[in-house]
Amino acid sequence: MRHTPANGPSQRQLRVGEELRHSLAAILLRGEMHDPDLAGVSITVSEVRPSPDMKHATVFVTTLNGDKMDVVLPALRRAASFLRGQVAKTVRLRHTPQLSFQADTSFDYAQKINTLLHQDVIARDLSDDEEPSDDSDGA
Repeated sequence: MRHTPANGPSQRQLRVGEELRHSLAAILLRGEMHDPDLAGVSITVSEVRPSPDMKHATVFVTTLNGDKMDVVLPALRRAASFLRGQVAKTVRLRHTPQLSFQADTSFDYAQKINTLLHQDVIARDLSDDEEPSDDSDGA
């Protein structure tokens, strides 16, 4: 059976993505890059999605509080070949995928949903304190 994107990622893609994520997080934590745009910036690798052929991988990153993403993303893209070489030393794959970096907006989206759910109108509708009115009691 041929894998299609509608079926979602394969078990191998999920496993390789997690290995790549751990490896990249460790490399970024050690601070081995000498790019001044990355100095002193805490970068979180939230997800890595390898392509079905494992030749490319999209790396979703965010910074603490989402600050400086306009500076960090270009710096990571410049360092992609260095990072790929470092990943090749730690993750055993036949071919190390090309890395492309994107900002992870899922945290922003979750915050937006949380803010919406805590609005007074929505909170009132979601609260269990109110008893539903029952007009069939014959009174």
